[in-house]
Amino acid sequence: MSTDYKFSGWMGLDEKSVDGNLKEQEYEPKKWSETDIDIKISHCGVCGSDIHTLRSGWGATVGTAVKVGKEVKNIKVGDRVGVGAQSDSCLKPDCEECSNSEENYCEHMIGTYNGKWPDGSKSYGGYADYWRGPSHFVLKIPDSIASEDAAPMLCGGITLFAPLKKNGCGPGKKVGIVGIGGLGHFGLLYAKALGADKVVAISRSSSKKDDALKMGADDFIATGEDKEWATHHARSLDLIVSTVSSPDMPLAEYLQLLRPKGTFVQVGAPEDSFPPLSAFNFIAKEIALKGSMIGSPSEIAEMLDLTAKQNIKPWTQKIPLKDANKAVPDFIANKPRYRFVLVNEKHASL
Repeated sequence: MSTDYKFSGWMGLDEKSVDGNLKEQEYEPKKWSETDIDIKISHCGVCGSDIHTLRSGWGATVGTAVKVGKEVKNIKVGDRVGVGAQSDSCLKPDCEECSNSEENYCEHMIGTYNGKWPDGSKSYGGYADYWRGPSHFVLKIPDSIASEDAAPMLCGGITLFAPLKKNGCGPGKKVGIVGIGGLGHFGLLYAKALGADKVVAISRSSSKKDDALKMGADDFIATGEDKEWATHHARSLDLIVSTVSSPDMPLAEYLQLLRPKGTFVQVGAPEDSFPPLSAFNFIAKEIALKGSMIGSPSEIAEMLDLTAKQNIKPWTQKIPLKDANKAVPDFIANKPRYRFVLVNEKHASL
């Protein structure tokens, strides 16, 4: 089946790309398979993982299915669909992760961009006009969720929803979210939606306190404004999800906030080393230290269902895709409030 469209997008060709030097050009997508889908991209979220990649160190994409392989059962041409930060895994029946709906932890996981397909060709992301990839990782977007909201959910949203859900966030639990940025704001939204008894925002200053309370936080801890914050709030939380990525974060003090048998989950990915930690910081209260990375297709579907049912709205700012070279430096400068979404004006209106 031939196509009458070309694959073109904003390319990060070298380490200078992160400074606003992306180049718009055509590229060769993966070789077509009858399990694939081509998406005409309307919206793409800007994520911290994009910056890691451009610094050479993923992009979540929403649009319309314009070509669907013969073996695809879940999507048809014309459907509004999205793909998150993962585009493939081995999907073999003897793979423990894939057979248990944990494809995001498959040894052969392929990222939506800057990865390698099994044939050796490169995977390309959503700062583009079209995207091609396996249908297993493409999901229908519920009618009630706007495309500009769905795009950042498929990467940033699932990065917080998955660890919250897996670690028991809900009635009877008190939950803390460290870092009130693009990721952290999703943490507040979903912790509240999942029914936590108390949701606490944790940040260095109180500059985002009003926003955090509007997002669903019941309390706010400004670690830079109270020298005794760890003592004042000790043993007050059951679960903490940390989105910050500084090697200097006060990890030992965060653990003080947990009750016995509490859980600390790290989702922020520091480019430097993890802060040093004494074993007594976690063995004294039987604290579990965990990591979490994005989520599986089934978890994304569950997140989208909850989002639609509860009318959850992320805080986004729409930017024309043609201004990608401004959006990336602005993202690095912490200007999003709280998630940038690139809008492809060829396929959607601002």
